[in-house]
Amino acid sequence: MVSEKKLLLLQEHAAPVAGDDAIAEAGRKVLLQDCIKMLENEEGSRAGEDIECVHDMRVATRRMRSVLNMFSDYFKVGAIAAHVEGLRQTAKALGHVRDLDVMIADLQDYTVSHEDIAEPISGIINRLEKKRDQAREDLIQWLDSKNYKRFVNGYINFLTEPGKGVIGPKSRAEPHQVRHIAALMIHEALAAVRAYEVVLEDADYDTMHALRVAFKRLRYTVDSFTDVLGTGASTFVDQLKDVQDYLGRMNDIVVASEALNRLKKLNEVESAVRDAYIVMIQAEADERMTNFVGDVWEPFNTRTVQQKLSTAMLSLR
Repeated sequence: MVSEKKLLLLQEHAAPVAGDDAIAEAGRKVLLQDCIKMLENEEGSRAGEDIECVHDMRVATRRMRSVLNMFSDYFKVGAIAAHVEGLRQTAKALGHVRDLDVMIADLQDYTVSHEDIAEPISGIINRLEKKRDQAREDLIQWLDSKNYKRFVNGYINFLTEPGKGVIGPKSRAEPHQVRHIAALMIHEALAAVRAYEVVLEDADYDTMHALRVAFKRLRYTVDSFTDVLGTGASTFVDQLKDVQDYLGRMNDIVVASEALNRLKKLNEVESAVRDAYIVMIQAEADERMTNFVGDVWEPFNTRTVQQKLSTAMLSLR
């Protein structure tokens, strides 16, 4: 587990993004904030007493992977490659636990309204809990490994040494500050989302998953610069969170359906209950797919919502 001394070091270096920051250093500041969140949730993720610790640690690692990708043009490849891989392995180990946490919690909620089949549901949950126990053992093994410790130590050094691994501008006149580049990065992320409009009519679940990833990238991009954006940015991010939650539920259903279908050694009653449950949640996913454009996409794509982002970017001076 990371020492309090190292966590304190990160906290001492934490600072808001400024408009005249070099874009690479702004990225370093954003990554540092999420690294603190990742490490603060490590102990809870090991213990497993609060499933939100795994969730929060996983979110932090996924945000950092996205942010590293967003700012990768401003760092030397060799300076960030090991950090990208360390975050990938950490996110993977956390993801296995988190997916099972969500499945178990959903089934426990399902039991409340289906007490007549509580026993077979309990049998399914028991099998999922055994898988989660193994996933948590794998997670702890990774967190205790030399490779994880090496990743964390190297990452902390990278985040607390301004200028480390940076590709500087070729001339003073080349755009290189936050106020020069942030709007472009935001517009590119927004364009990547809005491009999906032409494929939504016949979209499948893989397409919706890709759209969810694009929305995440947009949110993380705007989040990275909220320190220098106007107040409308927060309202815009709230809208993005609503879209992510909607698409996230669809993705949870797809993941759960696949995992439940792979469960073995269920008795006849448990198998029947499992199959009925999958049919039910799949119907929910299909309904969300059908209603996505009218309920989610069109409200997001309104002039009013988009204008909040445009107005927020006017603060980039």
